[in-house]
Amino acid sequence: MLTKGDKVSVLDEAINGVVISVKNNDVLIETEDGFTMTFQVNELLKIQDSGSLMNSIKRINVDEITKEKTEPKARSFVKEKKDKREVSAPEFDLHIEKLVPNKRGMSNYDILTLQTETAQRHIEFAIRNRIPKIVFIHGVGEGILKAELDFLLGRYDGVDFQDANYQKYGLGATEVYFRQNNK
Repeated sequence: MLTKGDKVSVLDEAINGVVISVKNNDVLIETEDGFTMTFQVNELLKIQDSGSLMNSIKRINVDEITKEKTEPKARSFVKEKKDKREVSAPEFDLHIEKLVPNKRGMSNYDILTLQTETAQRHIEFAIRNRIPKIVFIHGVGEGILKAELDFLLGRYDGVDFQDANYQKYGLGATEVYFRQNNK
C-alpha cells in the first residue's frame, strides 16, 4: 500500500517520483522533473529507500545463518539400497551420434536400421551370455526408435521390458529383463 512521501516508479514508463496523495486507486505523484501526475495504484512500484534497506540488512542474524550452514540437513530423498554383490546393468546408448562418427549422408531409414540392428546384437549377446538385465538409452524424441525397440523386444521369448528408472534416465530409456532357463 502506498502512502504520502513514498518514492515510486511508474511500471511502463521511465518516470520516478514521490507520492503526494492517495485517493481510492488514484495516486497523485510529483515526478523528479517537478510535474504532478495521476496514476492507478497497480501502475506504480514502490522504491525501497537505501536507508531502510540498510536497516533490514542489520536485522539479519548472522549467527543464526552460520548455524544453519554448519548443521547438516536430513536428506529428503530415499536412497536406493543396493546389494554389494549387485552389478549395475550394462547401458547401451542408441543415439546415432554414439554409434557412428558422422551421420552425414545417412537417411532416417538408414539411421533407424543401424539403431535397431545394434539393439538386436546387444539383446542376442545378453541372451547368449546369460546377462539378466540391460538398459537401452533411446531418448525421448518422437518415439519412433522406442516403438521400433518395443516391437523388436516383443519378438523374443523370455524377454520382459519396461521404462527404465525415471530418476536416473527420465523417459528416454528402456530396461530389458531376460528370463533365464536353467540348462
